[in-house]
Amino acid sequence: MKAGTIKNRDSFLENVAAKLGRSRRSSGVTKPDWQTNPQWDVYRNSSQKELADVLKKQCLLIHTQYIETDAAGLSEKVLHVINDYGAKSAVIPKDPRFEALGANYMALWKEKGTCVHEWNHELAEENITACERADIGIAFSDLTLAESGTVVQFSSRDKGRSIHLLPKTYLCIVPLSTLVPRLTQAAEHIRKLLKNEEHLASCADFITGPSNSADIELNLIVGVHGPIKASYIVVTDL
Repeated sequence: MKAGTIKNRDSFLENVAAKLGRSRRSSGVTKPDWQTNPQWDVYRNSSQKELADVLKKQCLLIHTQYIETDAAGLSEKVLHVINDYGAKSAVIPKDPRFEALGANYMALWKEKGTCVHEWNHELAEENITACERADIGIAFSDLTLAESGTVVQFSSRDKGRSIHLLPKTYLCIVPLSTLVPRLTQAAEHIRKLLKNEEHLASCADFITGPSNSADIELNLIVGVHGPIKASYIVVTDL
């Protein structure tokens, strides 16, 4: 991750310390060693299959279609969702994991009546326009939180966030291996990337089913400002 320029840091921190009624601490600061860490106990000993069962139940609460298959049946299930949503246009990231759908999956989709736009960073704004017009966005999950039914997408130049947010509907392919209990593990994953100075995505999207809002009188309205429908396909041997 490219280092940026921090301006006025010292004066800002001095001011915060003064408001706290003490001098600024520039050394000897360590992470507290908490006696209890209940966040790690949730589904601590659950297997991947048990986490998938948790995810399945949560999908009912977040109005998301849950489908389970193996790698051999993945292509058929994806086509089923595309047809179910009546999608005539799709957007996908440039992701080698799509090879699991077969060598000619885009040609097959086109043959079935669905044109596909693959994200290309050289096309710049054309990608966003394609996402705005698409009937469905299809992507693989990078990390999946069973407790909340959340898929995590780490953006890159080959995978813009618009794929997940702008199309009318959304399909996320969830390899069973990406399942973790909850947000705790996702935060730890990102922390390890920072600690090891590994590549960190410019944006991490946490997506929990279709768009929804309960701002007015706490009445849940699904499909307000993003994909109006969402499906997860959990692939048991990926």
